[in-house]
Formats: sequence, structure tokens, C-alpha cells
Amino acid sequence: MTTHRLSPVDARRIAVRAQLLDRDRPAGLLDLVRHLTLLQIDPTAAVAPTADLVAWSRLGAAYTPADLVDALRRRDLVELAATIRPAEDLALYRAEMALLRDDAPGAFTYPRHREWIRANDACRQDILARLTAQGALPSRQLPDTCAVPWASTGWTNDQNVIRLLDLMAAMGEVAVAGRQGRDRLWDLAERVYPDHPPVPADEAPRRRSERRLRALGIARAKTTQVPIEPWGVGEVGEPAVVEGVKGAWRVDPEHLDRLGQPLEGRAALLSPFDRLIHDRKRALELFGFDYGLEMYKPVANRRWGYYALPILHGDRLVGKLDATADRKAGVLRVNAIHEDEPFPKATTAAVRAEIAALAAWLQLTIEG
Repeated sequence: MTTHRLSPVDARRIAVRAQLLDRDRPAGLLDLVRHLTLLQIDPTAAVAPTADLVAWSRLGAAYTPADLVDALRRRDLVELAATIRPAEDLALYRAEMALLRDDAPGAFTYPRHREWIRANDACRQDILARLTAQGALPSRQLPDTCAVPWASTGWTNDQNVIRLLDLMAAMGEVAVAGRQGRDRLWDLAERVYPDHPPVPADEAPRRRSERRLRALGIARAKTTQVPIEPWGVGEVGEPAVVEGVKGAWRVDPEHLDRLGQPLEGRAALLSPFDRLIHDRKRALELFGFDYGLEMYKPVANRRWGYYALPILHGDRLVGKLDATADRKAGVLRVNAIHEDEPFPKATTAAVRAEIAALAAWLQLTIEG
């Protein structure tokens, strides 16, 4: 197979188009999520919840958070492991869920998970019985009868019921049926997930990688292991190299016909969890964009702000917006616009217009 040789401009434009961040906006929320494959869930809402911010950055003023609530209520979209996905995509996970449920050899990445579930089988059975009888419930209404507590040095220490529910969800026994505020409502998975035939477990990873590459446009075959959603795509797509960047890439062949064509670009303000920049090494290699989420850093050590939004203009990531939505005061407080290089007048105008559009969408006035 031919190895495609891409210029940095080609690679950036493939990535931007694949993430639906060019001038042509998607038709609607379902089309958007089906293409992107997921919206990540994160509780931080310094500007807006990340799932809403990702949707708005593509759909613009046509999108409202109520659209996402309605799609989840209708079960067109479903929540799975801190992501929102198209309901039909659950077929790509259910065979592997069954392997975990059946305790197939090697199905558990971490053997201690299997051992902990076995030690607390009585609590697991109690949860299933309560959900069967009562329907969807928040975790706080499920009593902790675990015989062995969950031990962790992190934030999950002693959160026995929540951790058990997460593992039961990984096995396809329970699922998030909705939310009350930020609280997840849990129910039996068979009541939540569509009854589509599962894709066989030996085929599903490749199908997921194909969908991931279509959404990213260009990616490494293998890269850093991360939770929630991998960055690598395996051997799907076609091989490519990018001029001036070491190593091999995989490219989605659907984008190759447009190589050399101008990008109809625009300005966009991105969530820190946006898939265009989620892989920070890829963002640095393809866009020359240095970025990190600084909310966990001391104030004195922050370069760009608590929850700075990456700024896209055309096929370049050009800076970061340090802004906070103060809903009580009714303002979008713009603390700083960090320009990686001085903005030309056209970039300044486009970015200012996008900030104004963000404030209007949030129904806030701009301060700063």
C-alpha cells in the first residue's frame, strides 16, 4: 500500500475537516455525534459543560443544551463510561461486555477488578434486585453492602457502590438511564440499550478504530494509553508521513481526494477536552500548539488560565481564551486572549466575533 506524503498544511486541514470545524456546519446534533463518535462528559463548567461546548463549537447558535437532554431522554444518545455516544454504537461494545460478564480468560485488564467483584457478589446481586424491582435509581439510594471495601489512593477510595456500578456497567449489566442534576440514574442495561445484534468481539475493536480515524482524520497507529477513549487507531486507514514530523501516521482515505484544496475555515473556541486537541502531543506535532489544562495548577504557575479554551482560526490553532461564565452576575468574564503569535487584524476580528457569539449563546454580556 502506498504511503501518502502529507505537508503539515495537508495534515492540519485533514484534522480540522474531520472534526467538522470548517465553515460548513453539521446538519444537527445527532449527525454531529454520529460522526464524532462521542461527546466527553466532564463536570467542570467554567464556561459551559464540555459536551455542550463541543456541540456549540460545531453547530453554533442552532444548538441548545436542551437538544442534548432531549436526545438522551429519547435514547437516541446514551451515556457510557463518561461519554455520550450514538445508541447504535453500543453494538460495538456489548460483545466485550459479555466477555467480562462471563469472566472470560483475559477479559479483565486488571485482575483485581474481577477479584473485587467476586468478593462483593452479594452486593452486586442486591443492586440488580433493587433495580429490577424499583427501576432507575441514583447510587445514593443503593445501600452499600460490600464485604470488601474498594481501596484506592485516589478519589474513588471507599466509594464502593459507585465503583461497583461502574464495573457492572463495563460488564453490560447496568447502564446510566438519565440524570437528576449531576447524579446518574442507574437501571438495568437491557432497559436502556437498544436491542441491536452485537458486533463480534474479534471485529468490534477494528470497527471502533475505523470510526475513530474517520472522526480524527489523521492519527498515530499507537500512542500513549489514556482512559475513556484511545488516541491510537491501530492499522486501519492508510499509511502516511507528515513532512517535518518523525514517525508514521494513519490517514482516513476519505480525506485524500481533497488534498491541496483550500480550507473554508473559520474561528472556533474549543473545549479543553475537544478531540482536535485532546492528544496534546498530536496537537504539538501537527499544529505546533502547546497546551495543557491548568485548573489543577496553583494560580501562580498558570500560563493561560484556569480553563483556557484553545482558539482555532482556519487550519491553525492560534491561542487560548481565558474566560469564565459568571452566571450570577450575568457576564462572560474575558480575562485574557493569549495570542501564540500576534494576531493579524482578520484573526482578531474573527476571534472577537466568536467570543461575542459564545456570550450570546450563554445569554451573558461580555466583561473585559
